[in-house]
Amino acid sequence: MRRRRTGRVVLGAVGAVLLAGCGIRTTSVPVDAGPAPSRVPCSVADGAGASAQGAPLRVYLLCGAQLEAVERRSPLPEEKVSGDPVRTASALLAQLQSEPSEEERQAGFATAVKGPLRVGGGHRGDPAGTLRLSRQPEDLPPTVLAQIVCTFAESAAGAGGTSVVLGGPGKYEPRRYGCTRELKERPESPVPSAPAAPGASADASAPAS
Repeated sequence: MRRRRTGRVVLGAVGAVLLAGCGIRTTSVPVDAGPAPSRVPCSVADGAGASAQGAPLRVYLLCGAQLEAVERRSPLPEEKVSGDPVRTASALLAQLQSEPSEEERQAGFATAVKGPLRVGGGHRGDPAGTLRLSRQPEDLPPTVLAQIVCTFAESAAGAGGTSVVLGGPGKYEPRRYGCTRELKERPESPVPSAPAAPGASADASAPAS
């Protein structure tokens, strides 16, 4: 009887050594790894959390480390926004700086655009359709600029062709910024830009300088 019990002890010790040699740590209690990670939906009903009145607006928010479009409504009447690029840009920028609604937060949306930040028309001699921010675009964090560029570019405030001409408050020449698929997937990367000469377009591979 004693030999059988001794054999079991030896086998148990050998098993523990083998497990240790394989890099497996033994434990006498169950391990709770927690719930499986869940993915945020990044989707809300059109205009959720916003008034049904006012002009419809489309803004780009952050969700799941990417840019995703959200439908909003401006408190201004539609006739006050449509047809005026500067007023459209101002309404869009106000939406970007506002906190997401409860429905948007639950869906995983957030914004990196914080105030105070304003937008106005171009200076004399600027290319047609230029918008100038109260801060130099290159001084903004890439994610903030990506939100603004994609929101402006795909609206009546844009320069057409998924781009927008932006400048700052000083005398620096404005540049044409492009909203690309790659930028939407990686908004923390440099926003592609090019000189805002007539006919120029943003090169998707050219970083903002």
